[in-house]
Amino acid sequence: MKIYTKTGDKGFTSLIGGTRVPKHHLRIESYGTVDELNSYIGLIRDQDITLPDKDFLKEIQDRLFTIGSSLAADPEKSKMAIPDLHPADIELLEKEMDALNGQLPELKHFILPGGSSTISYCHIARCVCRRAERLVVHLAQESTVDDNVTIYLNRLSDYLFTLARKLANDRKIPENQWIPRL
Repeated sequence: MKIYTKTGDKGFTSLIGGTRVPKHHLRIESYGTVDELNSYIGLIRDQDITLPDKDFLKEIQDRLFTIGSSLAADPEKSKMAIPDLHPADIELLEKEMDALNGQLPELKHFILPGGSSTISYCHIARCVCRRAERLVVHLAQESTVDDNVTIYLNRLSDYLFTLARKLANDRKIPENQWIPRL
């Protein structure tokens, strides 16, 4: 099977279900940004982090593929069985954040991104996740989107922030606190 199909050469692509849309379509932007996020999470997994953190991030990557397939399907025409995102997936993120937060000092300031490359990658992924969430919220105003997708992306950005704090704490890197000038 060839990787290239030449069917997108004129700026259009197909959704699952066969509907052709321009490559700048909001649905394409949404799942493309989720794919970008997944790549950044892969970059974080490639860093020197604990095996449990790597395993949890791999689970997240799997869920992001589920989200991507959901967003890539035409909700009115697709007959293909698409994997579902479940409330338990969201609860898993919440439980992991609670566990990580239990190891961290109380948050008293906003945190500026940085401290190490790995911490910065977490913050970049968090920002990409927020962009994906904004696009999906916009898409949901125009088309059918599973509510769990929006909720999962919202929790995931919080998890990535918490992971950045955890990695700083593990490495004894002081958090880069924002102290506003007044």
